[in-house]
Order: sequence, then C-alpha cells, then structure tokens
Amino acid sequence: MKYRPLGRTGQFVSEICLGTMTFHGGAGFWRNVGTVEQQGATAIVKRALDAGVNFIDTADVYSEGQSEVLLGQALRDLSVKREDVVVATKVRGRTGPGPNAVGLSRGHIMDQVAGSLKRLQLDHIDLYQIHGFDGVTPIEETLRALDDLVSRGLVRTIGCSNMAAWQIMKALGISSKQGYARFETVQAYYTIAGRELEREIVPLVEDQGLGIMVWSPLAGGLLSGKFTRKGSTPNDARRLVFDFPPVNREHAYDVVDAMEPVAKAHNVSVAQIALAWLLQRSGVMSVIVGAKTIEQLDDNLAAVKVNLSAEEVAALDKASALVPEYPGWMLERQAGPRMPTPVE
Repeated sequence: MKYRPLGRTGQFVSEICLGTMTFHGGAGFWRNVGTVEQQGATAIVKRALDAGVNFIDTADVYSEGQSEVLLGQALRDLSVKREDVVVATKVRGRTGPGPNAVGLSRGHIMDQVAGSLKRLQLDHIDLYQIHGFDGVTPIEETLRALDDLVSRGLVRTIGCSNMAAWQIMKALGISSKQGYARFETVQAYYTIAGRELEREIVPLVEDQGLGIMVWSPLAGGLLSGKFTRKGSTPNDARRLVFDFPPVNREHAYDVVDAMEPVAKAHNVSVAQIALAWLLQRSGVMSVIVGAKTIEQLDDNLAAVKVNLSAEEVAALDKASALVPEYPGWMLERQAGPRMPTPVE
C-alpha cells in the first residue's frame, strides 16, 4: 500500500480508501446498496487495515446513519488507535422530515457533526466533507460554520463532493480572503468509463493542490467484470434495482473490451485494471472501494500491485477518451509555444 498527501495538510492517506456505503442497509432504499451487518463490517474493516488502508469514508445519510454506527463500533471492537486511522464523513443530505433537516446551513451542520461524532464514537472527524452544493445556503455561511468546527477541534480537515469546478473555486477564493479553513479534497465520480472530471475539475485540483477521492471507480459495478456486451446481467447486481451512476453503456463495453486483454496479460480481474488505471491518473489521492464480502475487498485491494506499462495505459486512454468539447479543443490548439523558432 502506498500513501499520498491529504491535500496540503501534511498528512498522508492510503491510495485505497475503504467505503462503507454497504454497511447495514437500513429498511428502505439503502438495502439496494448493501446489507453488511456488524460482524461482517468489522471483518471488512480489519481486512482493510491489515492491508495497510488507513483511510475510511462514510456519510451521515448512509443507511440513515447506521453506516457510521457500524464503522464506529468496528473501530472500537478492533481497538484501533485513533492516530492510525483517518475517518471521513459527510453532511448535506436529508436526515429527518423537518424543513431544516437537510442542506448546508449552520444549524444543520452543527446538528449533524454532533450526531456523526456520537455514532462514530469519536471526539473528532479527520475529514468532514460537504456532500454536494446547497443552492439555498450562501457558501460563505457554510464555510464559516466549517471553519468554526476546525477551530473547535471537532474537525481536522474539510473537503467537498459533487460540485462544479466554479463552485469549488469560488469556495477556495472565499476561504483565502476570509482566512477560513479551505477545502483540501474533492470527492468525485471518476472512472475509466466516465472521464468527464478531466475537463475542469482535474486541472483545478492540480492547480490548487487538492486531492481527488474517487467514488464509484467501477461505474456502479459495470466494470466489475460481471457485465459484457453480449453477456447476461448477474442476478445479484446492484444495477438491477439501482441503475446509478449514469453510464454510456456502449462506451463502457468498449472500455471493458480494451481492458480484458490487459487483465489477462497480468492475470488479474478487469476490476483491478480499472482501479489500477485510476491510481495512475494525475490528481488522484485515493480511490474509494466498497465491498459486501471479504473476497470482493481482496480483489479490489490487489489493484495496488498492478503496474500498467506506458503502452497499456496509452491503449486504455485511447479506448476511453473523451469526445472533444469546447473550449477544451481550442485551449489544446492554442497551447503551443508562443516564442518563434530561433533563426540560425
């Protein structure tokens, strides 16, 4: 396991992050994602830690808060030293029926950080992320509340997720001007079958020194190796009941076709090739993997051992390339040298 900088904090996190969205399942929608109960959750956390993972991600909305409960109990049962694990959670989603039980207002943030700390059985959260954009609450209000949490020691570092590049950059500008704690991470959807992040957000994080946390690196299971253009859909596939995130399936199958010979050459799964490709992308800090079983987790963890050659990366890049889009193609055209060729 390798470790990469957590933004500009001076801390380091494992290049694989354990996602816990599969923990518990709740009584409704979340059962479609996973139903791993306490014994299984503790076993998965232990296996990840034993493999060198020191970074675990959850959210207050996962399984109506029960994902945090199971994670906190697992860390307690395993007697994990607090300094040996970096715990990340999120705030924004609806946590109750009331009109204020959602969003990024000061009130909701303060209520939810207290709830998350109680469920996780922790005295601080290492990385507290806003789970998306809130068009009702001014971003200044949100950033001030987050800065207060950092000042009080309840949160060590803040990050964002599911935001547009202009929204992230606006927030960074406000934090710089006001002297607030700034976002150090961006959790975003990124996969070899969906590279839209490279248009605006990847250049932004490279310029500003943020780290990308990748969610759904296997495109909601579509790149797990279970799906093929002519094959049948597995009976236990999550996409049967939760077809998300949106993917251009024909393009994804083209990418799977390109990954299969590479996987065969390395004697690994297609999923490992998809993860290994991401681990070699610029700006990527950590790739989040979720698992329902130890076997699934082991397969994903093994991706860190896959070293793709320059030729293999080039072939996969070509198969998964984005369709040129303005102003990208114009910026590329104008990116040549500005100085004239020297005269002999």
